[in-house]
Amino acid sequence: MRELGRGADYVCPQLPASPLEAVSLVRRALRPDVADTLVGSSLGGFYATWLAERLGCRAVLINPAVFPARDLRAQLGVQTMYQDDTPFEFLPGHVDELLSLQVSAITFPQRYLLIAATGDELLDWREMVAHYPGARQIVVRGGDHGLSAFAAYAHEVLAFAGVGARPRPGD
Repeated sequence: MRELGRGADYVCPQLPASPLEAVSLVRRALRPDVADTLVGSSLGGFYATWLAERLGCRAVLINPAVFPARDLRAQLGVQTMYQDDTPFEFLPGHVDELLSLQVSAITFPQRYLLIAATGDELLDWREMVAHYPGARQIVVRGGDHGLSAFAAYAHEVLAFAGVGARPRPGD
């Protein structure tokens, strides 16, 4: 985004363990003067779906969690952040919060771009594809949960988001 002169439009907050606090934080970070496109991976894709349904914005979902209350129930207790070793506690109430955010069916498939890797070692890509019927879908053969091949799809993500280069001041 910086290379495109759009660095100020990129926001990526560290999300808290509480799902309700996480979606609230993202909602507060959105700028009302910008037509936002959310990009979320894994649990972030789940949150992006809920937010897109509430706010009417676009969402790019990268190996999104489709049923995280089911999948994360076994992860109760002290965990560590993905990006570093900061500990946090995942509580039974967090599972309840995930259930409250579950989107049973998307309403406007054209607002979604799904990128799902068949080699995702944590989540089932078939559930992802089934949960986003009618959405633009890119199914990556092989791959992994972190979509280490993301760079190959970045141009499609940016195009879907309507991101192009804006003239920089003085250009």
